[in-house]
Amino acid sequence: MQTPPLGRVLVVDDDPTVAEVVAGYLDRAGYDVDRAADGPAALDRAHAQPPDLVVLDLMLPGMDGLEVCRRLRERGPVPVIMLTARGDEGERILGLEVGADDYVTKPFSPRELVLRVESVLRRARAAGAPKPSGPLRAGALTVDPAARRATKGGDELALTIREFDLLAFFLRHPGRAFDREELMREVWGWDFGDLSTVTVHVRRLRGKIEDDPAAPRLIQTVWGVGYRLDPGSEPQPQPGPTVAHDQTDLTEWTEQTERTGPRA
Repeated sequence: MQTPPLGRVLVVDDDPTVAEVVAGYLDRAGYDVDRAADGPAALDRAHAQPPDLVVLDLMLPGMDGLEVCRRLRERGPVPVIMLTARGDEGERILGLEVGADDYVTKPFSPRELVLRVESVLRRARAAGAPKPSGPLRAGALTVDPAARRATKGGDELALTIREFDLLAFFLRHPGRAFDREELMREVWGWDFGDLSTVTVHVRRLRGKIEDDPAAPRLIQTVWGVGYRLDPGSEPQPQPGPTVAHDQTDLTEWTEQTERTGPRA
């Protein structure tokens, strides 16, 4: 009996060599692989046969990977792994901010990419599986893990898969501080990776759930440690420079916090 595929993966890259190598490794790993060489073709393919995951090159001719990711997200929460050039930190951050779940830097090991695909798909499927816990609440926020629905004051929040998982994790552990390594391990399921991924997702989540993301009430920064959810907490003065959270230079922030922990 033929083993069913592990999932359908759409590979989007205008470089035929890269696309062929990636598709070959995924095929041998047991995935059903489709390919597209540009943005419009990728959207058409995704519409005709919805993928379980998209491997998306950032630098595409015409419609770039960021726009493709935005349009895919408008259609549903399909997981996206971005392929980016080494050193394009700003572009990687933009990719995460428009909804990408992960990124892999070129040149990359195809085997590493396969492992990332497995990890992202595993988390996405676990997120979609029914969970016994009831709705989680903090102030005006309500998160229903079983229905994958989050609201604030009754209004539905448009959260990505990872943002939803991050918020649900915080709500399950109110008052406890987590460093970025713990969050990456518990929410992303990774034992390694770029910790700025966590920083970007916390910033994005604050932008959607906080009344004033620059002075957050719910997701608090614990200086020298990480982040903590304080349900119903009042704004508290933060030590250090008075810089708005969303205006901190991420590159400088990341370099500094390699030693001292988050300061955003």
